[in-house]
Amino acid sequence: MNIGELAKRSGLTHSRIRFYESIGLLKTVDRRPNGYRTYPPEAVVMLDLIATAQKAGFSLDEIRTLLPGDLDQWEHGALIEALRRKVADIEALEKRLRQSKAQLVAVIADIEAKPDDIDCAANARRVLTRMMDGKMESPTLATDDVKLLGRTRGRRSPKAV
Repeated sequence: MNIGELAKRSGLTHSRIRFYESIGLLKTVDRRPNGYRTYPPEAVVMLDLIATAQKAGFSLDEIRTLLPGDLDQWEHGALIEALRRKVADIEALEKRLRQSKAQLVAVIADIEAKPDDIDCAANARRVLTRMMDGKMESPTLATDDVKLLGRTRGRRSPKAV
């Protein structure tokens, strides 16, 4: 099939498919004598696997190490171990998110507990002082957490085949 048909079946753009090919994730590509790319039916499966892995939080480098060039060559043990590590990463992120949520809820409650006799600026100083004095925990997320949370934005859903 040509790239247009693959794009329709996978729900990905031509440029995304070419990008995956250029970085070595999509290896099942042949060239016709006229230079056009031609893709086997398995390319749809590979693209779906790549998209699913990205949605699960795997980086392109992680996906590259897990995806075999041929679907018949899966390394079962390595795949299971990588999936277990990703589940552990997600569980750790969930724990940090629960903590951050609790901290944010506490900050909101403290802001809303503004005494009637002070203005908003004084209330902000009051809340910040309590946070700096350790009377409240500051909400925190690690840099990697923010990156992981941002990964799922703007993804197109694969179209039905």
